[in-house]
Amino acid sequence: MTSLAWVLAACGTGQDAQEGASAEPLSKGALERAALTGTDLDGYEVRRDLAATSASRKTAEPAECAPAVQAVGGSSGFAATARTARIVSSTAHGPSAHLTLSSHGSGDAERVIDALRTAAERCGTFKDVLVDFGYDEVQVRPDPGYGDESVSLRLTQLAAGSADEEPVRVPYAVVAVRQGATVAMFTTFNLPSGPKGKEPAAVPEAVIRAQLKKLGKVPTAAQ
Repeated sequence: MTSLAWVLAACGTGQDAQEGASAEPLSKGALERAALTGTDLDGYEVRRDLAATSASRKTAEPAECAPAVQAVGGSSGFAATARTARIVSSTAHGPSAHLTLSSHGSGDAERVIDALRTAAERCGTFKDVLVDFGYDEVQVRPDPGYGDESVSLRLTQLAAGSADEEPVRVPYAVVAVRQGATVAMFTTFNLPSGPKGKEPAAVPEAVIRAQLKKLGKVPTAAQ
């Protein structure tokens, strides 16, 4: 995926899942071992990306839409005990994805999913206050049924350098999945200048399933 793409971005199955809110959060080392690598998935290259454990400070207008803004950036309004991120790029010029794995304690993993679902249902349009980009056409997709619980949404980013500039419409997709006390967040978008620039974005299912399968193999109490 091109550097321009991520500049814009900055502006398993149920049986594999670790069950329930009582699951212990994974350590930083365990989370790193659970993250996808280039050997886990044919047709993709995987690069490490920066990820902080602090809660996202991104805010939205209206304020209740903040969880959606934060999810576009691969994070949430809840601090993590550990967090790691990857950029997963297709080698065949297909859709790529950004993913984060966040380990949470005290039921916060469930709260991340609830907050995102609620924001997506209530917010048809909103603005990222930090970069002054707008979003519209927010649509909650049918529950994909990943992990212990999941939420999927599509939305369009309105990227403009100034208030006088005609915004560029960038289709986005977000999928968030909870497995035990870990939240996997997947985001992708279509480059406006690309062949699918005006089509709805979709996170590659192969990326989601490969990551959840690998995550599901890590013991809950892994250190």
